[in-house]
Amino acid sequence: MNVNLTDPIFHDESKAREHLENLRWPDGPWCAHCGSINVKRLEGKSYTPGALYCRDCRKKFTVAVGTLFERSHIPLHKWVLAFHLMTASKKGMSAHQLHRMLNITYKSAWFMAHRIREAMREPAGSGPLGGENKVVEADETFVGGKSKNRKGDRIPPKEAVMALVERDGACAASMSPTSRPRACVRCCSTRSRMPAI
Repeated sequence: MNVNLTDPIFHDESKAREHLENLRWPDGPWCAHCGSINVKRLEGKSYTPGALYCRDCRKKFTVAVGTLFERSHIPLHKWVLAFHLMTASKKGMSAHQLHRMLNITYKSAWFMAHRIREAMREPAGSGPLGGENKVVEADETFVGGKSKNRKGDRIPPKEAVMALVERDGACAASMSPTSRPRACVRCCSTRSRMPAI
């Protein structure tokens, strides 16, 4: 894939915002707070560029709300360029390299690099455990500490936690619906996927 680094989305704030809006809202904008499609653009010098207003929940938002760009003072075109540089780099890219290439402070480059890496991380529990020639081990424990070390009159009961661990692989754990081990194993074996830690 050839990408032209002279593309305006890498150098112009408004073009980068339009590009992100087209990616996020291909069928038209919807509210980032309530999901309504009853929104209007706020235009004028007193509004943030690209601001939208939801008529249902009466909140303002932009394309950055609910994303890793939210509450960042770094311009969107630098975010887009940083995403491109980090994903296109064959051997990875350090925060120092971003700092030099984007002409931003090292602290900002470090912040951007961590957010981009976190966004690219595969979500935990993205698929069921096990499979062909894979071993999944199950175990249960009680979490809560000793009663004598707890403060207060009311001592809450210990919680049963069930864990499934794939050898040389992923791990998933959840609170057990019951404290009886056989019932926990039966319950977990019927689930196709447990929420990951």
